[in-house]
Amino acid sequence: MGVIAANPVTLPLSEYKARHVLFDVVGKVATITLNRPERKNPLSFESYAEVGDIFRAAQLDQSIKTFVVTGAGGNFSSGGDMHEITKPLLDMDTVGRLAFTRMTGSLVKALRAAPQPVISAVDGVCVGAGAIIAMASDLRLGTPNSKVAFLFNRVGIAGCDMGACAILPRIIGHGRAAELLFTGRVMGGEEAERSGFYSRLVPPEQLLPEATRLATELASGPTFANAMTKRMLEMEWAMSVEQAIEAEAVAQALCMETQDYSRAYHAFAAKQKPVFEGN
Repeated sequence: MGVIAANPVTLPLSEYKARHVLFDVVGKVATITLNRPERKNPLSFESYAEVGDIFRAAQLDQSIKTFVVTGAGGNFSSGGDMHEITKPLLDMDTVGRLAFTRMTGSLVKALRAAPQPVISAVDGVCVGAGAIIAMASDLRLGTPNSKVAFLFNRVGIAGCDMGACAILPRIIGHGRAAELLFTGRVMGGEEAERSGFYSRLVPPEQLLPEATRLATELASGPTFANAMTKRMLEMEWAMSVEQAIEAEAVAQALCMETQDYSRAYHAFAAKQKPVFEGN
């Protein structure tokens, strides 16, 4: 199918020039902005691939500590572009369609495999694949104006898209997830916060500043330990409680090997705030 980013991602990410999204690095925080505001930021073949490539590169870039994902023009994303994606898919054979669905799923895999915490800042429309990107993120901030919908059944396909049936029930519960995936209905901002989809709601004008503030706060924390927390949250889905306790014992022992652990103790002893350096 040849669905790849037209501008291969280079390291370090601070020097990468994106072509299909906006990409900016300030200090230790990288921001991805879905940027087709005239159509509420739909995803194209190229932007799907580029965002996935950025997160894959992030696994090798220790200078980036956190990510913020957002959308331009007051909306997060209207999902996959109906004209640029759906129409070509109708002309493909099964092999081509499977290549596409695996490519979109690989974006979620890359986002979740990246060691950095990922924060989605959601305003306005957040539907389809846009809702999936927000869902797959580690944290989500929303606004009262936001509208989240998993619209797949409304275009004749199943709700089990890009990991939705695995991830969404773990965030908001099986019953709520089933209703959203079967009906494709819109979940408003207040409902999304009540259900646990959002950590909290903020006014639209404060959304990106607050997401950036939170990302900066996380970026100043113990990098190895944050990455370990993200990894354990992922791995322990498939573990018994006994296995999880053992895995966390190993994880904490490894964290105790870091200099940041030592820095935290010495700062505590000196009645100072620890300054973590990520090693």
